[in-house]
Amino acid sequence: MAVQKDYPKGYVPHIGESRQYWRDIILGVNDGLVSMFLLVVGVVSGGLDREQVLLTGIAGAIAGAISMAFGEYLATKSQDEVLSAELTLERTHISEFRDMELDQLQSFFSDMGVSPDDLDSVMAGFVNNDNALLNAMAALEFGFVDSERRSPYRAMFASGALFMLGSLPSVLPFAIARSTPTALVWATTFSLLGLFAVGVVKAYVAKTSWVKSGFENLIVAGVGGAIAWSIGRLFGATVT
Repeated sequence: MAVQKDYPKGYVPHIGESRQYWRDIILGVNDGLVSMFLLVVGVVSGGLDREQVLLTGIAGAIAGAISMAFGEYLATKSQDEVLSAELTLERTHISEFRDMELDQLQSFFSDMGVSPDDLDSVMAGFVNNDNALLNAMAALEFGFVDSERRSPYRAMFASGALFMLGSLPSVLPFAIARSTPTALVWATTFSLLGLFAVGVVKAYVAKTSWVKSGFENLIVAGVGGAIAWSIGRLFGATVT
């Protein structure tokens, strides 16, 4: 169980253990919202009726969620395997080329702005501590910090499940509304609201402007929707 900390007034704590998964969270739900909205707009403008759009949307949502989930699993697992191989190699370097690694670590600290007068005292903690030396070199040489290690399964679930969640605003209206135009209006409304909400959440986490972040998402979806509509109209006119 996490220990509740009492922070001083005005202190803003870090996000914590969820930090490394925010990429999957934002990518998953945003991709679901944008790609499914563009798909729906495109096939509606191409002339499909409500039932056909619904079937297309369901198939697209399932395919997209599976693709996102397994793609993220493989990418995260591959990255983790590369990091494990790098750690194994770094242990070999420390064992066989210790002085070289210490010199390299000292140069890292120097580049970070540690005063030459303080370098010896800083390095003293690593000279006879293999574990500390390994952790320091892993962090500074190839950007690995154990607490930031990502679980392939968590990344897979976050991407797949949130893609499916993001697809709902575009698909559900076609299961409920009685006409294609009405369903498209509701799908557009819900999708744009969802995209703006994702932008706001992203801005809250990143501590940036929620207005700017929200409208960035809307602009992307708006431009993409116009392109998808135009392509759908062109394709529909070609095949009919």
